[in-house]
Amino acid sequence: MQASTASVPAGDPKRRVLKDVFGFDDFRPGQAAVMEALLAGRHVLAVMPTGAGKSLCYQVPALVLGGLTIVVSPLVALMQDQVAALRLAGVAADTINSSLDRDANVAAWRRVAAGQTRLLYLAPERLMTTRMLEALARLDISLIAIDEAHCISQWGPAFRREYEELSRLRDIFPDVPIIALTATADETTRTDIAAQMFAGSVETLVLGFDRPNIKLGIEAKQNSKRQLLDFVQRHAGRSGIVYCLSRKKTEETAAFLEGNGVRALPYHAGMSKEAREANQNSFMTLSGVVMVATIAFGMGIDKPDVAYVFHTDLPGSLEAYYQEIGRAGRDGRAAEAHMLFGLGDIRMRRLFIEDEGAPAEHKRRAHGRLDTLIGYCETAECRRRVLLGYFGEDASSCGNCDNCLEQAPRADGGAEARLILAAIAESGERFGAAHVIDILLGHETEKILARGHHRLASFRGGLAHKKDMWLSLIRQLVAGGFLMPDPSGHGGLAIAEKGHALGRDEIPFQYRVETRHRASRGKLRPAQHAAAGTQDLDTALLATLKAVRLRLARERQVPAFVIFSDRTLIDMAERCPRDLDAFAAVNGVGAAKLREFGQIFLSAIAAHQSAPSG
Repeated sequence: MQASTASVPAGDPKRRVLKDVFGFDDFRPGQAAVMEALLAGRHVLAVMPTGAGKSLCYQVPALVLGGLTIVVSPLVALMQDQVAALRLAGVAADTINSSLDRDANVAAWRRVAAGQTRLLYLAPERLMTTRMLEALARLDISLIAIDEAHCISQWGPAFRREYEELSRLRDIFPDVPIIALTATADETTRTDIAAQMFAGSVETLVLGFDRPNIKLGIEAKQNSKRQLLDFVQRHAGRSGIVYCLSRKKTEETAAFLEGNGVRALPYHAGMSKEAREANQNSFMTLSGVVMVATIAFGMGIDKPDVAYVFHTDLPGSLEAYYQEIGRAGRDGRAAEAHMLFGLGDIRMRRLFIEDEGAPAEHKRRAHGRLDTLIGYCETAECRRRVLLGYFGEDASSCGNCDNCLEQAPRADGGAEARLILAAIAESGERFGAAHVIDILLGHETEKILARGHHRLASFRGGLAHKKDMWLSLIRQLVAGGFLMPDPSGHGGLAIAEKGHALGRDEIPFQYRVETRHRASRGKLRPAQHAAAGTQDLDTALLATLKAVRLRLARERQVPAFVIFSDRTLIDMAERCPRDLDAFAAVNGVGAAKLREFGQIFLSAIAAHQSAPSG
């Protein structure tokens, strides 16, 4: 098979770079429009879904324009992975950061000053020093890219104060186009980024947020370990990511899964760099590995065959949730995003917000964002419609979320709600859900007796329902704004004004009837079953190619995906190239990787094909 570079139009330099350097035949949706705006000298705010190929949006123009491109990134590990990947693609890239020794940073700067470096990755703190800015001003800067741009917005869920200073760049480099990129920004955050970073003069390009192949499901916490294990076992042999709120829970959950026969690895910021990289390489290379992680895991990870993302705890916001579930199903095949949700999650998240030390207005907005996420969790409507609506997109019912697949029944809960409100009011609006339920069910606990709550009118008033039912009702009353959890973290429930109106029977309360494990049982749509098939892929060959990739990665001390992505290895296994011309046509094989790795992988393919079967 001939390499397809001959088909690239000679008059389109960005397509030539795309094929020759990065090995791709065509752009993904939105990439070309972003690049054209930058090449025309315009500032761009690009909001693109996770997995849409944001990095290429500035890497290709950087090579077309020449000169030096500055890339601002918040994470040292992400910068180093990007630099390693670019170097393997034959691109002169460098980073100067705090994890490198002084000699390495000095050598990198000398390459930059000599005009040898095309892309320089810097953290915002290092870029915005007077010394660095003065040094860069003497060079030929052609483009500035700001990754994870939602960190700029003071109203965004991941605001970082060091990003504030970046707004000075448009004045320091007035003739240099700037691109700000993010996967998650609602309309308020986008408007704030445009105002802060670009004074409103920016071309905003927002790609569609929908990932229709990801089934969305949320389940009330009942026995969370059992629920997690049941879910993971339904996806036996598939790769997945399990997100936990704390480092301790990450370790405990990975051990629990391992103890139940699941290949699970932990990943969190408290681990050594070597341990994190080893576990990341195993996840990227081996089949059926479950990565149990905090949010430290995920940025820059492009593993297309992740079958699911499971949240054991409530994320911080809908933006965070969207970004995290976007790591599933990047190959377009059927995938699932599943979350366990409980009242304790809400209390913990409220406590995080209050302990943040942010201004009151920021806290107010953070609580509002959390309210929106809780509403998403509790809704009986199509989840995809609610999720996309948050990002400003209209959608019809998706048929691929738990609520669409098994519509949650609703019932009038006014009488039950007034019983809950009475128990809360009579006990002084100081106690949490567990104590309120003990009152309703007539449990004579030490705490109940010590406070005389066995003498309340509401004591034993809830015997018509079991504990799980009352928990669900209280959770939905919180989500509906009838009750307010104590944000100080003490767990008390207070009655909101809306709750008082409900207590006076002035407004109704319709609750969603919980059904155990309802979200786990929905079946994939028929079209997705077809998409989920492996077609005629030689899985043994793919495993061989992954083993070769891991060996090469270890020799070069880089993450496995930096050598080749899973997409490239899958295309390689399907094509089974026999010579370098055919290998050049594999998706993701550019000229430099063809020279360095072509013969190695061709030999592995040939050896696999000549090995005796059986």
